[in-house]
Amino acid sequence: MSKTGFGESLNEKVYQIVKKIPRGKVSTYGEIAISLGKPRAARQVGWALHANRSVDVPCHRVVDRNGRLAPNFAFDGAKEQRRRLESEGVKFADEMHVDLSKSIWKGNSKS
Repeated sequence: MSKTGFGESLNEKVYQIVKKIPRGKVSTYGEIAISLGKPRAARQVGWALHANRSVDVPCHRVVDRNGRLAPNFAFDGAKEQRRRLESEGVKFADEMHVDLSKSIWKGNSKS
């Protein structure tokens, strides 16, 4: 079992879901947990993403349930996450929140 509380294979499942989030869209930790069949595991999804070391996993496309950016995202925190999302065309409601009504991706839905 890894530090995240998930087995390594579950971390990989998180990464596989996050890789499917298209440019210009975001998902939430909770939506990813639901996709895993573990609706109460949003925090563990965050830990799995924090443990990720692959540049192929677009972790910047994951925000909290309110669209809030991650204050501890990579090197320059929320500023870097925002820069990456803006470069993909994601719309923001304010300085720290993505406009989820325009940018949410739920995987199985047509959003």
